[in-house]
Amino acid sequence: MQVSVRDNNVDQALRVLKKKLQREGVFREMKLKQHFEKPSVRKAREKAEGISRQRKLARKKAEREGLL
Repeated sequence: MQVSVRDNNVDQALRVLKKKLQREGVFREMKLKQHFEKPSVRKAREKAEGISRQRKLARKKAEREGLL
């Protein structure tokens, strides 16, 4: 990952870098890797995340179509 610093504006480059890392999920992954997570717990968490993601998408789709 590369971020260019323009006109010695390091603050803006740092903001851009943080936004890119956030989008890629690096911060979330680092937080999850701080402690060991049993494989069964990880599977349950990922399954729950997938279900909530699908519900959110369905809710947004329904809003766009004017059902809600």
